[in-house]
Amino acid sequence: MSVLKSLLLACCILLGTQSFAQENLKQNISVHDPVMIKQGGTYYLFCTGFGISKWSSKDLINWKRDKPVFSTAPQWAVDTIPNFKGHIWAPDISYYKGKYYLYYSVSAFGKNTSAIGVATNTTLNEADPNYKWVDHGRVVQSYPNVTNWNAIDPNLIADEKGNAYLTWGSFWDGLKIAKLSEDRLSLTGSDKDFATIASRKKVKSEINPPAIDDNPKDAGGNAIEAPFIYKKGNYYYLFASIDYCCKGERSTYKMIVGRSKNILGPYLDDKGVDMARAGGKMLLQGNEKWHGVGHNAVVDISGEDYLVYHAYDAEDKGIPKLQIKKLAWEQGWPEVK
Repeated sequence: MSVLKSLLLACCILLGTQSFAQENLKQNISVHDPVMIKQGGTYYLFCTGFGISKWSSKDLINWKRDKPVFSTAPQWAVDTIPNFKGHIWAPDISYYKGKYYLYYSVSAFGKNTSAIGVATNTTLNEADPNYKWVDHGRVVQSYPNVTNWNAIDPNLIADEKGNAYLTWGSFWDGLKIAKLSEDRLSLTGSDKDFATIASRKKVKSEINPPAIDDNPKDAGGNAIEAPFIYKKGNYYYLFASIDYCCKGERSTYKMIVGRSKNILGPYLDDKGVDMARAGGKMLLQGNEKWHGVGHNAVVDISGEDYLVYHAYDAEDKGIPKLQIKKLAWEQGWPEVK
C-alpha cells in the first residue's frame, strides 16, 4: 500500500470515528421498546416481539436479526395471562456476576392483568456453545381491581453497594420501585413496600383502571410508563415516557426526566417538582418526521452517553424505528444532541 493510500485510509478512519462521536446514529430497523448492551465487540438490542426480539451489530448501523430469546412462550406466562400467545413486551438487559439478566413483560393490552419475568444467560453470542436462556419465571404480578399498578416495563438499577432495585409501571398509580433479592430473581417485601416514584397525578389515585382514550390529543388517565434509571455523577436520573405509544402516526409519546441522590427518590425536575406528583423535565418530543418518541434506555458508548429509543416514522406508515442520539449534560441535566 502506498504512503498516499495509507494516509487516506487513516483520514477516513479518523473522520469515521469523529462522525460516530459527534453525529446522531441513524438506523432503519423496526423495533419497539429497545434496550441495548455490549458484549465484547458486539452490541445487542432486545425489543418487544414474539419471544422477545433480539438484534446484534458491530457498528450500531448495520443490524442482524438474531433468533428470538424464546422459541415458545414460557409456560408460566401462558398460565398467567388469558389468551397469551408469546408476544412479550419491553425487555430490560443487565449484567451481574457472570450472567446476563433479561427482565420482560407479559400482559393483556389495556389491562393490568400483567406480570414481569426474568431469564438469564452466561453469554449473548448465539455462536457460543454455552448460549442458553434459562427462564426463572415470575418476579412480580399485578391484578385488576386488586393492585393499583401495572407490572410491565421493567428496568433494573443497582446502587454503589451492588443492591439491585426493579422499577416498572404503566398508567394506574404510576411508576413503582422495589428492592430485588440478592440473586435478583425476586422482590423483597410486599406490595406496601412498592413506592411510587413517578406519576402524572398530583394526588394518589384510587384503585381504578385508567381511562384509555382513542384521542391522541387527550393524555387521559395517568399516561406515564417505561421507567429507566441511569446513574451519572452524584445523581440517579429517572427517565419516563408520557402520553401514548402504539398508535403509529397518531402516537404522542414524549420523554421526561427527573433526578435524585437517593435511588429510591424523590426524583425532582429542574423546577424542584417531585415526579411522583406530576413533575418531570421535558427531554424529547416528536416532530413532523418522527411521531411519538419514547420508551428509552441510556447507554454508555465509548465513554459517551446515548439515548436509545423508538420513534414512529411519519413518512413510513407510522412504523416504529430505532433511534440512537447522543446525550450531552448541561448544568446537571441531559440534553439530546
